[in-house]
Amino acid sequence: MKEGVVLDLTELPPHGLGTASLSWWGTLAFMLIEGTGFALSIVVYLYLMSLAPRWPPDAPPPDLLPGTTLTVFLVASLFPNILLARWARDQDLRKVRIGLIIMSLIGIAPLVLRAFEFPAMHIQWDQNAYGSIVWVMLGLHTTHILTDLVETLVLTCLMFSRHGDNPRRFGDVSDNVMYWNFVVATWLPMYACLYWAPRL
Repeated sequence: MKEGVVLDLTELPPHGLGTASLSWWGTLAFMLIEGTGFALSIVVYLYLMSLAPRWPPDAPPPDLLPGTTLTVFLVASLFPNILLARWARDQDLRKVRIGLIIMSLIGIAPLVLRAFEFPAMHIQWDQNAYGSIVWVMLGLHTTHILTDLVETLVLTCLMFSRHGDNPRRFGDVSDNVMYWNFVVATWLPMYACLYWAPRL
C-alpha cells in the first residue's frame, strides 16, 4: 500500500488557547448545559409566580442587602478576572500566579455572603413551593460558585508546581476565567427574580 503525506503538521503547536483548545469547547458545552438548568429554575419561579394570587405567598419579600451586596461583589470580581485572562493569554506566569491567588480569595467571599442570603429570604425550603424554588435557585448557584472555587484552587496549586510553566496550563486558566464570567452572568437574572420580582 502506497502512503503519501497530505499535510505536514509538525510545525503546529502542541496546544492552543481559546477556540483552538478542546477544553475550551468542553467548558462551553458544560456552560450551555448548566445554563439550561438555570433557565429552567427561572421559568419554574415565574410560572409559580403567575399562579399565585399574592407573591411571595406566606412571606415578606426578601431583604435586599445580602443579595445586592453579593451582586455588587460578583460584578466587581469581573475586573481582576479579565486581567487574569489577559495574563494567561500572554503566558505571564508571575502575574497568573498572583491573579489566581486573588481569584481564589474572591471565590471564598461569595460563599460567606450567600450564608446571609438564605435567612434573608424569610422562608424555609419545605414551607411551600415558593420556598422550595427559592432555595433550589440559591443552592444551584452556590454549587457553581463552589465548583469554580475548587477549580481555581487546583489551578493555583498547579501553577505553583513544576507544571506551572506548561503552556497548556495557561489554557486551563483561560477556561476557568470564562467559567467565572458565566457564574456571574447567570446570577444577574436570578437576582432580579429573587429580589425584585416579589416587589413588582
